[in-house]
Amino acid sequence: MSGPIVECVPNFSEGTDSRRVEAIVAAMRVEGVHLLDWSMDADHNRSIVTIAGEPAAVLESAVRGVGKAAELIDLTSQQGVHPRIGAADVVPFVPISGIKLEQCALLARQAGLEIWRRYGVPVYFYEAAAARPDRANLEEVRQGQFEGLQDATRKDASRRPDVGGPNLHPTAGACAVGARKFLVTYNICFDSTDVAMVRAIAKEIRAASGGLKGVKAMGMLAHGRAQLSMNITDFEVTPISDVFRAVSKLALRHKTAPVEGEVIGLLPEAACERDSEWMRQLIEFDPVAKILERRLATPLAWPGKA
Repeated sequence: MSGPIVECVPNFSEGTDSRRVEAIVAAMRVEGVHLLDWSMDADHNRSIVTIAGEPAAVLESAVRGVGKAAELIDLTSQQGVHPRIGAADVVPFVPISGIKLEQCALLARQAGLEIWRRYGVPVYFYEAAAARPDRANLEEVRQGQFEGLQDATRKDASRRPDVGGPNLHPTAGACAVGARKFLVTYNICFDSTDVAMVRAIAKEIRAASGGLKGVKAMGMLAHGRAQLSMNITDFEVTPISDVFRAVSKLALRHKTAPVEGEVIGLLPEAACERDSEWMRQLIEFDPVAKILERRLATPLAWPGKA
């Protein structure tokens, strides 16, 4: 790819119906956009798609994905295991090369306007694209999830969307559109089924509770084991090896230990620590498929008809 490259990583609130997810991904096919990764997680009822390419084309691809998700996903017929406010829950734009974070914030603002104009899905802007200081943090935007936010927008003007509304879309909710640095989604499974234990570790490790800078964490039961699900928002400030060591030390207090790890989506080469314990524990980690720079050179084929 030549010229500016932007990445976008839409998260959709569907992780059990492969036909729906494939239809959403197929709808995102736009000239100049490469499909780098897409995955479904039934435990979180969530799918994550990673695309990259020329900024205007990536914007169009993301907007189309939101539209298809709004058509196919009905939030009133499901419960969110992972916090969510919309069928297309979050749409972050990430600078890769030849483009700055501030420019990605402008892309996010343009995308939000298009999402509302085309599909009637209201939009909240977050992180670098936030229109208000109190919405820079995604957790604040998603407080109450779809059900709670739906009620809050009717009662409290301060909770209403930045674009569209004032009420949420009746079945597709709202979409949080933002711009941010590269984020690593890293899950750790333990030799335990104790959800209370992993939630206690999540509370201690997350930045919001005074833990590690740039770490967001939640504990849950996944695949029959306690799982710590984390977003590491700045791996240069807090390397993943530091996160793993801190989690391992906390786990010892509860007489357990990490047994497996997984990276959801892609991992930049700069975040890889080849000889680290956390990378040795990764399951099904194929560098060609999972490292951003390698996947950019060999993108995936789009699903559906050519």
